[in-house]
Amino acid sequence: MGFTRARCQDNGAADPEHEKRWAELFEQLDLNNDGRIDVGELRAGLAARGILRSDAEEQIVRVSDTNHDGQLDFEEFTQYLRAHEKELLLMFRSLDRNDDGQIDVGEIQQSLHNLGVDISKDQASRILQSMDNDGTMAINWNKWRDHFLLNPLHSMEDVAHFWKHSLMLDIGEHLTVPDDFSEQEKRLGVVWRQLAAGAMAGAVSRTGTAPLDRLKVFLQVHGSSPRRMGLWNDLLGMVREGGVRSLWRGNGINVLKIAPESAIKFMAYEQIKWLMKGGKDGGSLRVHERFVAGSLAGATAQTIIYPMEVLKTRLTLRKTGQYSGMVDCGKQLLRREGVRAFYRGYVPNTLGIIPYAGIDLAVYETLKNAWLQTYCVGTADPGVLVLLGCGTVSSTCGQLASYPLALIRTRMQAQAVVEGKPQLTMLGQFKHIVSSEGVSGLYRGIAPNFLKVIPAVSISYVVYEHMKKVLGVARR
Repeated sequence: MGFTRARCQDNGAADPEHEKRWAELFEQLDLNNDGRIDVGELRAGLAARGILRSDAEEQIVRVSDTNHDGQLDFEEFTQYLRAHEKELLLMFRSLDRNDDGQIDVGEIQQSLHNLGVDISKDQASRILQSMDNDGTMAINWNKWRDHFLLNPLHSMEDVAHFWKHSLMLDIGEHLTVPDDFSEQEKRLGVVWRQLAAGAMAGAVSRTGTAPLDRLKVFLQVHGSSPRRMGLWNDLLGMVREGGVRSLWRGNGINVLKIAPESAIKFMAYEQIKWLMKGGKDGGSLRVHERFVAGSLAGATAQTIIYPMEVLKTRLTLRKTGQYSGMVDCGKQLLRREGVRAFYRGYVPNTLGIIPYAGIDLAVYETLKNAWLQTYCVGTADPGVLVLLGCGTVSSTCGQLASYPLALIRTRMQAQAVVEGKPQLTMLGQFKHIVSSEGVSGLYRGIAPNFLKVIPAVSISYVVYEHMKKVLGVARR
């Protein structure tokens, strides 16, 4: 029935049902009841329907505003809807490959594959769920039309791009770089606004959890000392030595390195992706290719900003009066230990990127998909609390796998400031820790590290979402 109705609408004539539906929609959007819809009213209406693209309302007004007064009257609005429904109908027909009037999972997979986007059956099901407002998992023309009616997507390429981004969520301190941004988004500055939102989220999150981070570093380096009395006493010892402000030692440079690291990671990711495609702009990377590209981009960013990591460790462990600031710390490090000191621990740090990133991403996606399939029949959005839970568990699993390498890295970075300790290589550190402290020694400081996971992810998520709205970044 839905398909027959779609076929009959091809002539573009507006029947009474259409006119009534369009009039109701116009009244809902016309907030001040002046018979016109301006950009602000349209933005509010789109946001209420979950369409937070930064340029959506401008696109609609630009295409529909025939008298160029910056507003849409009912005639202009209906002309836009009539033309857009025609475009949506063509897209629906291209998806409905067996002409049964409905779109299924296989048809979504095949259509996206033809556009160079390969997705799993689970991902295709989530796309289907996002359009399914009655839980039947049957997407007919009416559901398709109503879902995209106010979303200015004009081709299947636009829809494919929209779906690709809707499958991703940036969460936590380590911001995931999206697979692809359109050329229009790059021109509009969406990329850099999103990176800025992530940098702000990371800065607030790291500052809020800095005392736990300093305690973690302290335990990683000094945790085997027989004078240790427990986490609380260690924290009090830091306060007695340098006051409450000492709990934030090293936080300044830890925050300072977020923005350049994010920018370098993104630019490296784009170049690596381009090389993996063979210098071609079209197509997309498969899952394992994205993982490799992301890991290489992360390693590139870490290589460039790694001296800041070393300075952060030294500043975190410093005693009162040892350095006047990060510049003085750098000068003393260079004068006493040479350039090589700025790359101590680089190898275990780089090796740790792969297991952390791979396990974090895999566990996150697995948990989220399992929840959607079990508890979210009618929607593709599991909710903030579930996403936070998935992010917390996945981050914890990633840390468990990579923590020994992180501990060895920190000890190598701090070697010169630990009196009486031998200058060991990565393997030397590993053997020394296991022989003198046992296997558990590889996990020194992991307790405060776990304690900071939930607040760090929560703070980062809240600030990131808020900054995306402030900066006008589309929520995908």
